[in-house]
Amino acid sequence: MAFQCQRDCYMKEFVTSVVSCCPAELKHEVSGKKETLKGFNVKLQDTILFPEGGGQPDDHGFIGDVPVLRVTRQGPDAVHFVSSSVEPGQEVQLRVDWDRRFDHMQQHSGQHLITALADAMFGYKTTSWELGRQRSTIELDTPCVKPAQLQSLEEVVNEKIRAHIPVSVQLLSIDDPEKNLFNKWLPDDHAGPIRIIDIEGVDANMCCGTHVSNLSHLQVRYMHIYLLLLCNKSSDQ
Repeated sequence: MAFQCQRDCYMKEFVTSVVSCCPAELKHEVSGKKETLKGFNVKLQDTILFPEGGGQPDDHGFIGDVPVLRVTRQGPDAVHFVSSSVEPGQEVQLRVDWDRRFDHMQQHSGQHLITALADAMFGYKTTSWELGRQRSTIELDTPCVKPAQLQSLEEVVNEKIRAHIPVSVQLLSIDDPEKNLFNKWLPDDHAGPIRIIDIEGVDANMCCGTHVSNLSHLQVRYMHIYLLLLCNKSSDQ
């Protein structure tokens, strides 16, 4: 699986064609109440709107002037839920909600960086993480994070950001022997090449999400938020 949003995470607009448009329903929650919206599931030839997966929420955006309310993955396809139908076969212009996308890119790359350094420096494995609208959390396999460790981690994280370390994407074919390093994490319905996010000299990990191209794009304020959450996690123990 490699959509245009994964090949170029910084692309904001994209022209593609509609493959199919079928009636559908979307269940979602508004003000604590569950509602069902009637609309259409649209499959496109390709997309710059990321489908939910790998711990990262989906993108929002537009197909022409029609808002995209949800994007999910079905095997090799991304399915876009919209309230109005679009004609199969026609060319359409996609636009992504860039503020939402870039926030997700920063938070996701930040998680990879902290996860890798916490493991390398202290042997703390990441057991789970959640990318939220207000904050993100990273859970480490340890009963506590000592203040000195937290300070050291913060210093190294920000050192990597200041060093302008590049972040690149590597695609491994299904026949590549290196895939065995990551194969156990693949979903059953995975299709296409295996995508590796490589933070140069720091970490290489399989991931389907969108990421920054350089750690300098994270901005120190994001790392401060992450590290506060780690501290809060440890103080709850």
